[in-house]
Amino acid sequence: MDQSVATALVPVVLLIGLGVLAARVRWIGATASRDLSNLVFFLLLPALLFRSMAAVDIAHLSLAPVVPFFAAAGLIFIGMLLVRGMTPRAAVLAMSAIYGNVVMIGIPLVALLHGPAGSAVLFTLISVHALVLLTTATVVIELASARAAPSGEAPRSIGTTVVQAIARAIWHPVPLPIIVGLLFGQTGLALPEVLDSALKLLAQAFGPVALLLVGVTLAHTAVGSQWRGALALSTLKNLVMPIAVLLIGQGLGVASMPLSVMVTAAAMPSGANVFLFAQRYQVAQALSTATVAVSTVLALGTVSAVLTLLKILGL
Repeated sequence: MDQSVATALVPVVLLIGLGVLAARVRWIGATASRDLSNLVFFLLLPALLFRSMAAVDIAHLSLAPVVPFFAAAGLIFIGMLLVRGMTPRAAVLAMSAIYGNVVMIGIPLVALLHGPAGSAVLFTLISVHALVLLTTATVVIELASARAAPSGEAPRSIGTTVVQAIARAIWHPVPLPIIVGLLFGQTGLALPEVLDSALKLLAQAFGPVALLLVGVTLAHTAVGSQWRGALALSTLKNLVMPIAVLLIGQGLGVASMPLSVMVTAAAMPSGANVFLFAQRYQVAQALSTATVAVSTVLALGTVSAVLTLLKILGL
């Protein structure tokens, strides 16, 4: 195993394991995990998203290197919806196959491999990663939910369905802080230091708490019955997506270092945000939880394999 891969991934595995332990010894009960999920989804995640987007300067973003990443993600996402249907469950599972842990694992790994130049490319992806993927998933899930008319009621018109879905998607703890943060960042203003410090602390707590929550939920999940689905989704996320990014990037002529960073980011295991989406909409919770755990453990080998491929290709 590549030492840099172990350095980035082992702490994530340990945090998930500690969450399992906390649940097993009943420090955190099954009923309390829902409240913990609400804390992460409605407070910690919005703080992280707002601060991240407030630091984005649209005028200086070079988006060319991220095109292969989002092209591959789009193809897999649409393919999953075509196969599984336009449903909230299908959207959550599609996110499991494309949304990776590019912050907690990706940042230290890319910094070790490519230094400051590689980190700058990764930060460009991170600045729009949540904006594109989470907002798209939210709109799709809300649209799918709005299409399902309650029993006995006439189906709503397409126009009404779309308007309601978009309104609910915007007024949501994921897209709203992204949009507000992005708009605030373009004003050139700065938050008061006290307020920014509080938001920073909340944002820093997101990753560890979210991973502990994955472990807590995993302790109450029958992973054995989910392993086939989790393995399939993990294969899509850990191997199919980075290979797709590599092929698309080579076809578009993306330079070697930026392409290597994008492929590495695509190889990251499924992120905890997907699990939070599943809990938020109460669909595919067991499978998405198992996928986060399985893909993270598998990443110890699959990320090393992807990095070896990149070395062979001279990237």
